[in-house]
Amino acid sequence: MSVKNVIFELTRLQKEVLELASPAQQVRKIVDSISEIVGTDVCTLYMVDPEKDMVLMASHGLSQTGPVSIPAGRGMVGMVATVRHPLNIANASEHPNFYYVEGSGEERFQSFCGVPLVHYGKVVGVLVVQRVDAVALSHESEAFLVTLSSQLAHIVADMPITLQGAHINTYIRGVKGSSGIGIGLSVLCHHGELYSVPDEPCPDIEAALVQWQQLLDTVQTEIQQEEKSLNALISNNVSSIFSTYSSLLADQTLTQKVETEIRNGNWLPGALRRSIQYFGDLFLAMEDPYLRARHEDIHHLGNKLLSTLQGGNNAQILQYQAIDQIILVGDEISISDIAAVPGDKLVGIICFSGSSMSHTAVLANALGVPAVMGVGSLRNLRNRERFIVDGNSGQIVRYPNDRMCKEFQRLIAVEKLLVDKLSTLRDEPALTPDGFTVRMFTNSGLLADLSPGLKHGAQGIGLYRTEIPFMVRDSFPSEQEQIDVYSQVFRAYADKPVYMRTLDIGGDKQLPYFPITNEDNPALGWRGIRFTLDNIQLLMTQVRAMLRAAGNEGDLHILLPLISSTEELVTFNQLLDEALKQLAQEGIQARRPKVGVMIEVPAAISQLAFWSSRIDFVSIGSNDLTQYLLALDRNNSRVASRYDHLHPAVIHELNRVVNIARDCKLALSLCGEMASDPMAVILLVGMGINTLSMSATKLGRIKYLIRALPHSLSQEILQQCLQLDDVTAIRSLLNSTLLHLNLHELVK
Repeated sequence: MSVKNVIFELTRLQKEVLELASPAQQVRKIVDSISEIVGTDVCTLYMVDPEKDMVLMASHGLSQTGPVSIPAGRGMVGMVATVRHPLNIANASEHPNFYYVEGSGEERFQSFCGVPLVHYGKVVGVLVVQRVDAVALSHESEAFLVTLSSQLAHIVADMPITLQGAHINTYIRGVKGSSGIGIGLSVLCHHGELYSVPDEPCPDIEAALVQWQQLLDTVQTEIQQEEKSLNALISNNVSSIFSTYSSLLADQTLTQKVETEIRNGNWLPGALRRSIQYFGDLFLAMEDPYLRARHEDIHHLGNKLLSTLQGGNNAQILQYQAIDQIILVGDEISISDIAAVPGDKLVGIICFSGSSMSHTAVLANALGVPAVMGVGSLRNLRNRERFIVDGNSGQIVRYPNDRMCKEFQRLIAVEKLLVDKLSTLRDEPALTPDGFTVRMFTNSGLLADLSPGLKHGAQGIGLYRTEIPFMVRDSFPSEQEQIDVYSQVFRAYADKPVYMRTLDIGGDKQLPYFPITNEDNPALGWRGIRFTLDNIQLLMTQVRAMLRAAGNEGDLHILLPLISSTEELVTFNQLLDEALKQLAQEGIQARRPKVGVMIEVPAAISQLAFWSSRIDFVSIGSNDLTQYLLALDRNNSRVASRYDHLHPAVIHELNRVVNIARDCKLALSLCGEMASDPMAVILLVGMGINTLSMSATKLGRIKYLIRALPHSLSQEILQQCLQLDDVTAIRSLLNSTLLHLNLHELVK
């Protein structure tokens, strides 16, 4: 086959496969087309399931024998997956690895050619072609299959794995939304989709404006009722989630946007769609997962407004009454959906879209309900289908058989024992058996994030992202508007430290009214402290708002992002002096806060000793620091698998930062994913880091680890890891340590 023909066939097959709607149709198209192109009697596609077995997805030419699964490493298919190299032979039955599938009719086919499907270094499947004649495949045809397999791997990597001939135990990957495991029957959540509403002329503008105000009042009342129904199940502080929605409804930016659209002649549904989409798209365009999640929250609110405008939908109520264990399934599960289900019946949530940082996930965490987000569209869904929601691994199981359900029931029992242990530790200190104490802080950025942190025993906020008030508006928020937001944070965390990061705009976090464009590499461009110092009037307003919100009572710590030079630090301290002087002249009481820098840029490490007289503390931003040290974008799927915060270079640099901070007598904390990774925490405690900040739901598990981890042991393990130059070896040692401490529940 010529190169030209190879390219043509590849392009044609890829196009035809991607145009098909369902994975079943796609794999059928693949095996039928390849058999025709190569001229073979059989073409079979196997994929690797979570147990590493080879599952038959589709076959052209073999008898339909029902479910087929070849044990891991067995047969020629398993061999190809193991050696990651093609196997092309004339007499398959004579090969020592021959594995016969009963009833397949495979004995009629003599030749065998199998090639691995590799997706970013990981074998995800094997493609096999066979012929009746005992003749090996030509070198040209083998080369074509190898070329084709490299392309097909990217298509099939995320397909749900289903045993051919039986809809059982179909694993579907998603994103972890809320930990835990739930087994139950599905209830589909249908909403009128706001984004499908068309523009129409407004017949009566004044009447539409009145209707808009009435709609706002009605939805505010509904939110209060939903809040009341959920407060009986979780902490009273969960009201902050609903306060966010109430604040959006009361925000003049949103209401005026809708009113402007109406006055421009659009009917109310169209005006609502344009306004919600405007704000939602601001966040949807951002790469930062936390900020991107705000798009989901705004979309939820928009759909709720539309549903109420259209009279609401109570169709699910009968379903709720008839099912004892409910799993809510839908494109986006709203807070209204969750609030409508009796608390003792809701056992899981499955969202086709969404992320771990949306309000749906936040509320699921607060309720202790397992949730998996972003599973993609599920075809042929019905009410009352049985699902397993595995929030621990971020996947669901569709059509689970009784054996599968029994195994997950056992895991639920183990999980319950751990939850019971963690619940007793809420108010206990994170104290190692030999007396080393760690302060446990939470990360936040929305008012809705405040209650989960308090519920799980956070001793303060280690990272408060201040970007949100800037990003949901048509212009920069005023000083008073910022004060209103920050004051709620200090009230919620009265007598507790709050580390507020100054505005971190730039890169993927754009302001619609102040776009930063034409940057070849935004991650290394005009962002963080660089942006705010170049727009110092904005920074002055924000610092004044922080100082006024904290007053004399709030324990404010100001955190500076992306610091890389002494000049930046000197300029900020001068600005802080000026802000305190201004407030004193205005008769406003304010205390000088502690000032610290985030260690995100590697250049900051070598300068830290020089800065010790100008700062009070240091906070390691482990996510960005890891990316910059390894030159890896963890959001780039092509290299994300190489991103690992336990890389030897990261461990050594973190240890270096700790030693410099200790020598300079600087308080030190760490925020980011490392703080919630049990393996990483062993090393962080060994280094002597005594303040960790993480998502609220991780606080209990990490405290449980610390209380079982002798500081002396963590120091020994750290020294051993510092001698290793391989991530796999480091993780193996840390995994063994967790098992040695009998912390099997924390081993993933």
